[in-house]
Parts: sequence; structure tokens; C-alpha cells
Amino acid sequence: MAKLGAAPLVSIFKTLDWKSLLPSEKGLNLRPLSAAQPRLSSAAQAVRQSSDRLNGINADRLMPQISTPLIHAREQLSSLRDGLDSAADAASVLPAMLGEQSSRRYLLLIQNNAESRATGGIPGALAVLNIDKGKLSLDSQTSASAMGAFNPVVATDPEQTRIFSIRLGKFMQDVNLTPDFPTAAQTARTMWKAETGEQLDGVLSIDPIVLSYILDATGPVQVNDPHFREFSHGSLPEELTSKNVVPTLLSDVYSKISEPELQDVYFAGVAQEVFAKLSAGSGDTTKLIDGLSRGASEGRVLLWSSKGEEEAVISKYPLGGSITGTSISPAQFGAYFNDGTGAKMDYHVKRTVQLIEECPANGYSEVKVRITSTNTAPKDAGTSLPAYVTGGGVFGVPAGSVQTNIIAYGPVQSNVETAFVAGKKTGFASYRHSGRPVGSVTLRLAPGETQTVEFIFGKIVQHTEPKLSVTPTVQPLKDVVLDTVAAKCAPDA
Repeated sequence: MAKLGAAPLVSIFKTLDWKSLLPSEKGLNLRPLSAAQPRLSSAAQAVRQSSDRLNGINADRLMPQISTPLIHAREQLSSLRDGLDSAADAASVLPAMLGEQSSRRYLLLIQNNAESRATGGIPGALAVLNIDKGKLSLDSQTSASAMGAFNPVVATDPEQTRIFSIRLGKFMQDVNLTPDFPTAAQTARTMWKAETGEQLDGVLSIDPIVLSYILDATGPVQVNDPHFREFSHGSLPEELTSKNVVPTLLSDVYSKISEPELQDVYFAGVAQEVFAKLSAGSGDTTKLIDGLSRGASEGRVLLWSSKGEEEAVISKYPLGGSITGTSISPAQFGAYFNDGTGAKMDYHVKRTVQLIEECPANGYSEVKVRITSTNTAPKDAGTSLPAYVTGGGVFGVPAGSVQTNIIAYGPVQSNVETAFVAGKKTGFASYRHSGRPVGSVTLRLAPGETQTVEFIFGKIVQHTEPKLSVTPTVQPLKDVVLDTVAAKCAPDA
């Protein structure tokens, strides 16, 4: 460990200025990170081998004076192993992805959580993010609605098309009806090429909550373009901060700007200002790293690369947004939301999601996924909120009500046994996606109404702690995902 693991790390930390890896007006000097990659990989390999050797020792056969420090060492090495593996992976792909040798161009999707999609929200505002030696710039800004319907539709995975309909490949707004971000990203990239002729290097997705995390680090941005003031009648703030950017983008913009096209223009303009400030290297380095890391852990920052070797690394982490693979726990569950209102009412919906471990049955585990939703819109939402927010009943949902397609995923090989709405057994659509069972129900909530949907998953063969992923919403993740509850079972259960 000291010779093969620690020594390379000491030399790296002596020569590598980690702050230099953040954006600045001059771009980034990525060569030190490239040079550090072999030593990081060597250290990671040494720690991995030592960890494997210690894990192979049967601690139960050792005296407590030896087994106790052994177990402690295992825990420390496990944590160090994960960190070093991540650092080595980052060093192997980041320089190229940040344009060390040649510039990279990524499709930027800014998801709007006010209209839910499985990965977060409708990708209303679009732009191309250009990265050249770490220097960021945005161009080719447009909106998903401006791209219209694709005819013929873009071919998508038949299994997912059965679950989410051909809209996956028909509208840019619907590419992320699926919770599998690599599928959404590849479809969006194909649509962009069909529309513009440009083949991009990958897709990056963020939401307004991530913009708030960035502004918390960089400080406020000024949005005082006379054009913006004109079509918002001067009623939107000229300074956006980490505190007001989310309500401004997900709520106020709809009451102040009546034309959807101009709403998208404002969205894109805000993104332009935030990325300009980010690229200038403004703000607190630690806060920026923490904010982006938090966004990735919450599923609010998602990345896909068209380069196979890079995507193989990205897909190992939550940043990749895949519903299969090494980033997914063996006992992984998911609760995802797709808007069925055709409007921006999800800003007013509060949700909680909880896993409840039932007592085993016939040797199999059983888990209940409980999703509780509340429409917090005012009673008079149908008339007090703008028609663009409520949908105005255009898609058959009364103005002020919210309709959501709720989709639950279970672990591979298990089954969706039953579904309940408000405690009553209900019919549900049942599918399979990459071996994982999928259940779906449609829920409609009037203003002030609360309903609970439950999916019972049975025949679960995995005997590991269940994990849960959810659609990122306007709410903080800690308020949405509740602690797992374990049933009190008889000793022989």
C-alpha cells in the first residue's frame, strides 16, 4: 500500500493544482491531469488488490484483537478504493471531453421540472455547449418546440417504445419519457443531426435547481437585456441568485411572459448568462465542486458521450443516468413521473416516495413502493393561474388539476404483483425493460387533493438492501425520498 498506492498519490498532489481544473477565461491546462492518469490508475490498482486480499480473510476465525482492526481497515480501504477508482476514471476521460486536443460540442438540454419527464423535466431550452481546452461557450440556442414533430420518427428501442409510446422518437420534448438517459441522449442527438446536420460529441442535461447550485458558488448574474425587459414588461428580476432562479424559471416566467416561444428565449438567455459566469472562473471553487457533485448525485446532472470508451466509464456512475449496468444496485427500485396534463402544473405538486420491505414469502423478498402526491395549487387554480400553466383543459384535464403517469421499476427477475390507488386495488400496465419489471398507473389530482399509489413487487431474489432512484423534482431530494421501512416479521419468516 505505502509503496504502490501512497507514493504515486503523494507525487500527484505535489504537482497537480486541482483548482486549475475549474473553468476560467483562459480555459484549462489539462496536461497535468493527463500526466497524472497513469499514477492514479497505478495507485487505484494497488489499493484494489490490497482491499481484495483483506476481504478474502475470514474474520470470524480470528481473535477479536485482530479481527476488529481488520474490519476497520477493510472499511477504510473500501472508501479509499471507491474514491481512487473514480479519480482514475475521471483522469482517463476528462481531458479529452474538456477539449484538450480538439474542441468538443455537446447538446445541452435544460430540463424544466415544472412539466415532469422521467429524468426530470421537459427539455424545453436547447443549446450547443462548446468546450475548447476547458473554455465554455454556448451557441445554437433554440427550443424543443421549435423543432416540431419528426416524420418519420426517430427509431428507438422497441421495448421502451411499448412502454412510453412512439413519442420518444417523435418530439424532442419527449425523448426523456424514459428514465434511461443514454436512450434519451442518443435520440436527442439523432434529432439534432436530422434538424441541423451537425453530429455532436455527446449530450449534457441540467435543470434550474443545478443552476441555483452554480449561482450559489459564482454569485448572481445580471439578466438585464432590454429585449428581455420588453417582453416580460419589466416584471422579472434583473438579477438572478441561487434563491430566486428556480421560482423565476419554473413559475414566474409563465405569469409574466405569455408567449411560449419567448419563455424559451428567456430560459436560454438565463443559461447563457450562467455559463458565461461559470466560464469566467468566478466564485468559490469548493462550492462549485460541491454543487455540481450534489447535482450529479441527485440525478440533475446527466452526461452521455458518443465515444464508446468514454461512455463505458461514464455509465459506471449515476452521472450516466442508466437504468442498467454497474451503477445500478442489484436491488434497485425506481419511481418516475411523466406529465399527462400537457402543462406546467408540476411546480405545484409535492411528492414523497418510500420503500417498505414486507415479510418474505416462499423464500422471496417483497417490497412495496409507496408514492404520495399532493396538488398544492390554489382551489381557484383553473382561473387564477395562466392557461399555459394549467393547460386550459386542452388535453382533457380540467384546468387546475394535474395528471401524471407514475412509473415504478423493480429489480431484475422480480414481478410487479399488484397496484393500489388510495388503498384500493387497481389495474395497471405491466412491462419489462432490460429485464426489470415496470408498472404504470395514471393519477389525476384536483387542487388540494392528495393520493397515494402503491406498487407491490414480489419474487425478488436479491437479498441486498433495496435502493431507490426517483425523478428529480422541484423539491429537495431529501424531502422526496423517505427512509426505507422494514416490516417486523416472525423469526422464521
